Amino acid sequence: MLLILVLPAYLANASPVILGGGAPVDLGRKLGDGRRIFGDGKTWRGLVGGIAAGTLTGIILAYLVPGTSYTIYPSAGAYVEAGFLASCGALFGDLAGSFIKRRSGMKPGRPYLLLDQLPFIIFALLFLAAFGLLPALSLFDWAVILAATLVLHSATNWMAHRLGWKKVPW
Repeated sequence: MLLILVLPAYLANASPVILGGGAPVDLGRKLGDGRRIFGDGKTWRGLVGGIAAGTLTGIILAYLVPGTSYTIYPSAGAYVEAGFLASCGALFGDLAGSFIKRRSGMKPGRPYLLLDQLPFIIFALLFLAAFGLLPALSLFDWAVILAATLVLHSATNWMAHRLGWKKVPW
């Protein structure tokens, strides 16, 4: 059940590596501190592509999951809505992490433990909760989601780097 819950967010967060590029979300703008808002790594194509990929995941889940023992939502439409919301939350969480990194003086592409791995999944779950689509999760469920995210995020980034999709392995 937990994998079905977080899968749209995971795919939304991962897909900009392949689908991204082009104009940066911040359009090169800087804040009063002279630093970019997000940096060149956060692009409109990646943002829209990530939301589309996560929403598509919700659509696929809407056809595969209902009626099985892994059913979370009462209707196919709720899976699609959850996929869209989790995707939006994931990408906005990633942007929030990037914003915080820029404000703290971190250069784009540099690693920042936990801030690179967790905001996307936390925001995804918060977006689901805000719209009443987050099922009741125990403390253990939260711990599993966060721990799995740390491991999977690191592993998939390393793999994307090895495949030449990312410049750095984090």
